[in-house]
Parts: sequence; structure tokens; C-alpha cells
Amino acid sequence: MELEGIFTCRFSDCNSLKFDSRSSSTRRKTNIRTKWMICCRSKSNSRTTSITTVTDHDTPTTKRDSLFIDKQGKLRSFDHKKLSRKKGGTLRGRGWKYGTGFVDGVFPVMSPTGQQLLNYLQNYNEAQLEDGISTIWNTLDSLSPTHTTWDDIINVIVQLRLNKQWDPIIMACEWILYRSSFQPDIMCYNLLIDSYRQKSHYKKAESIYLQLMDARIVPNEDTYALLLRAYCSSGLLDKAEAVFSEMQKYGLPPSVVVYNAYIDGLLKGRNAKKAVEIFERMKRDRCQPSADTYTMMINLYGKARRSFMSLKVFKEMISQNCEPNICTYTALINAFAREGLCEKAEEIFEELQKEGYEPDVYVYNALMEAYSRAGFAQGAAEIFSLMQYMGCDPDRASYNIMVDAYGRAGLHEDARAIFEELKRHGMTPTMKSHMLLLSAYSKSGNIAKCEEIVNQMHKSGLKPDTYVLNSMLNSYGRTGNLSKMEEVLKAMENGPYTTDISTYNILINVYGRAGFLERMEELFRSLPSKNLKPDVVTWTSRMGAYSKKKQYLRCLEIFEEMIDAGCYPDGGTAKVLLSACSSDDQIQQVTTVIRTMHKDMKTMLPL
Repeated sequence: MELEGIFTCRFSDCNSLKFDSRSSSTRRKTNIRTKWMICCRSKSNSRTTSITTVTDHDTPTTKRDSLFIDKQGKLRSFDHKKLSRKKGGTLRGRGWKYGTGFVDGVFPVMSPTGQQLLNYLQNYNEAQLEDGISTIWNTLDSLSPTHTTWDDIINVIVQLRLNKQWDPIIMACEWILYRSSFQPDIMCYNLLIDSYRQKSHYKKAESIYLQLMDARIVPNEDTYALLLRAYCSSGLLDKAEAVFSEMQKYGLPPSVVVYNAYIDGLLKGRNAKKAVEIFERMKRDRCQPSADTYTMMINLYGKARRSFMSLKVFKEMISQNCEPNICTYTALINAFAREGLCEKAEEIFEELQKEGYEPDVYVYNALMEAYSRAGFAQGAAEIFSLMQYMGCDPDRASYNIMVDAYGRAGLHEDARAIFEELKRHGMTPTMKSHMLLLSAYSKSGNIAKCEEIVNQMHKSGLKPDTYVLNSMLNSYGRTGNLSKMEEVLKAMENGPYTTDISTYNILINVYGRAGFLERMEELFRSLPSKNLKPDVVTWTSRMGAYSKKKQYLRCLEIFEEMIDAGCYPDGGTAKVLLSACSSDDQIQQVTTVIRTMHKDMKTMLPL
């Protein structure tokens, strides 16, 4: 069934939205006293920079560059040597990460021959590379075996790595290993291991390591770091642990580079608990964590919505005389932002500037997110206006945050205005941009606009994913349009779309609230056949249907089934059970059960 036939399309014009970062009336609406400082820098040496704070008082101008006013009203300046990211983006994560031969952000200088070779390799797609190995190798054979040629090949490989083109890298490095007259060094092997890791071919990465050992080339810490990441990304933790034993066998104690790679690999493999264990082991082994290590741990706890632990790690970092960088401060602001702790995020924003760092787009985005999550859309708008005033151009994520902020506040027309502004600035809305706008209209119950957005996605060549279709299910369910909801479900089940547990949670919740208990139970019973496991939302929604009818005993039966299935209750479950009670004895019974359950529960991350 085609989804285009389900949704009808209607269009309306939206006016652009303007912001005033110094509006006192807007500030009063947020009911929060913003405390950030404004960091000023001139765009050229000849221009005069004015220093302006978001207050009702005028401040003088000055010709000094990179100044800010702290919360005590003192004039301070930046140390430009400490700036680790530049306006318009970051080079973080690009280049050769571990330092063997290359440095992040250092781009290779191509000779005419190197540029021709780069263009030649880039013109091959993956299928052509597989079919044309001999052709490519014959072309490389025609190069003279000189030092200049070697430099050209390495520069080409570095540029390919910057472009994340792993297949040409593999082709070039294998030519060096198996066919050329060049003597491969450790860097060549490391590049091959990394390229195979990026393509999730851990066995090939492992075979390259074995060839390295057979060639009697001594592996370095980067080699082991890359192997660890390859195993972690494939979920092979036993093999990852064996890498440590291999290092000890050759007398190489695990260094901070190796530990960082291990922790990073575990985080990307979504194994937070193991990452915490490795961090603690690192300290026990007297390996001093670096700023990158602490930043990863701050991010770990931030994503788990444990900002207090992120702050604890940050304080430990300071106590160990490890200097935080701008990425560390951004991670900590993000940790508070996820929980909507605006004032805490502002405090870190101030501290970042006191240490001489200039806020970039990532920092501003994190602070905007804090206001968005707290439900203060106008506070996020002030930051959005401020970052532009300070010469920091918003990126696509900035606009997405503003769409989300207005959507959360129920200001769907303002969200649409920001969405249109994104397009006017030459940026293409992504799937996430459309999803956030869809969510804004969905919360307001504007089905026509939701259908319009889905049709726009089709016209833009974006295929609606599960999240989008779940939003449409929820919109139809909230407005009582059950027939449309069933049409979307049928399209998801019979078409190329994937249903997940959230899909059925929406359906179970909608039918439960509407009193269609038989249909609700039918959907619940169908989950095992779809290889879906009920989560706490599923069980709680099911209980909620009976709770409204004050069927206390039935709620207890479902609660027991939930515990037997290994699913632990949350705060929502407790509220539903308590709402089913009709006597003090029942309330006491539920309270005792919930308290006992939470005493026995183990947290995911240690405190």
C-alpha cells in the first residue's frame, strides 16, 4: 500500500521570524535570568569591535580583540593559542587520528602527479574497484619507484582518508604490500587495519596484523589501538581483552592512546558499563587519563542523563591537573542540556570563557539545547540570535534545535518559520528537520499540516522512516481517527517499512484509552510473532487501560506478568498502579511492592 495515498497535502505560507536578543519582555516570559557573557572578536584587524552584554545598560566600545565581560563585570581577554576549534566547524575526527605520520587537520599538499592519481582513484566506485583491481594495480605499476612517488601515494591515501573513501585506500595499500617494490612500514599496515575496521571487516583487520608480525615489523600503540576499536565495533570483547595480553607479551604497557581507543570503541558499541570498567582499570594501572579520556566519560554519563556524574568526572579531571579543552566544556554543557538544567549549563559556559576559550557553534548549540529541553523556547531564541551577533554562523543542527524548541513549547508556526529560514540560507532540510517539524504539528493536533509535511518529504526524495510513521500513528490516535491509524499500520506491516516496539506501544495506548480492550490485548499477543519484546511502556500502557476502570486486581496480574518477563517498573508504572487503587490498603500494598522492587534493582552505571 502506498503511503502517498493515505496523506492529503495542503500548503500555507509562513512568515519569517525575527529575534531580538535584548528584548526585556521576552526575557520576562522565560522567567529565567540569563547569565551568559558575550564574547567579542573583530572580523578584521581594521574594524572596531563593540562589546555588548544582554542587559539594559549601555557599555563602551573598544578596539581590543577577543574580549568578554565576566559575571563580576570584569573585562577579560582570550588566549588565541588555546582555541582548538575554528568558526564554521572543526577538524576533530579527521585526518590520521593516532599520530603515526599525520596530525589531525594537516591537509596533504598534492603534486600534479598525486592529484592525477587521486582523481583516478576517486572516479572508481565500490563495484568498479572490486572488478578493476588488476587495472588499478597496472596503473600504479607504471609509477617510478622513487621517494617522490612514495610521498605522492601517501598524500593521496591521506586525502582519501579525509574523504572517508576506504576502498581506494585498501586498494593502494594492498598494492604496496603485495605488488610494489616499496618496503611497507608500520604506517601502511595501520592504514589497512583502520580501513578494514571502518568497513566492519574485523577478520581482515586481524589478518593484516598477523601479516605484520610475519614480516617482523614491530607493532606500535596505534596498531593495538586500531585493533581494539575493530573488535569493539564488532562486539568481540574477548578478543579486545586479548589485545592487552598481546601488548604485555611484547613488553608494551597499555598507554593512554590504547585505553582511549578501547573506551571509544566500547562507547560506539553502546557498551557503557564496560567502558566505565576500563576507565577504572586505567586509573588502577596508573595510566593518567588525558583530556580526551575525561571528555568521553563526561559524554557517557551525560547521555545516560546523569549530569551529576559528569560534573563529578569534571572535578576529578581538575583535581588531577588535567586541563579541560573546549570539547570537554561542550560535553559538560551537553550533559546539563539533556536534563534541561539551564543555569548549570550557563555556569559552564561562563567558565569556558574565563579559561580563554571562544565559544563556537557546538557550544552555542549545547546551550540552546538546554533551554529547549527546559521548555524555554524564547531563551533558546536569544542564544540563537546572540551567536549570529557574535559572528558565529548557525549550522543545520542550530536550526533543528530551534524547530524542536518551538515545537516543545507548542509554537508550531514559529517552528515552521525557522524551518523555512533554514532553506533560505541554502541548507537542505534533513530527515531529522522534517521529523522535528512533524512532531511540532503533531503535538498541536494539526493533522493536515502533518500530512503536508509527509508529502513534502516524498517530493524531496526522503523516504519516511519508522519514527515519522509512528508520529502519524500517534497523531491519528490522539484525534480519534482510528481508521486512518489502521491504514498507516497496514502500510507499515505490508510495505517496505519497519515496525518497532514504539509502533505497538502507540497502538496499545490509543486502544486502551479508547476502551477497546480486546483490540489492545490482540496487539499485545501479536508481539512475539513479530520478534518484539514488550518494554516498560508497553506493560504500563496495558495496565493503564484497566486502571481507568479501577480494575485493581487485573492491574496486579499484569504487573506480575511484567516482573516475570524481566521488565522492571518505572515511575509511570507506579502512578498507574496507584491510580487503580480504591482503598488505603491497596495504596499501601502498591507502595510496598514498588519500594521493594527498586531496592533490588541494579543501576546501569556505578555511582
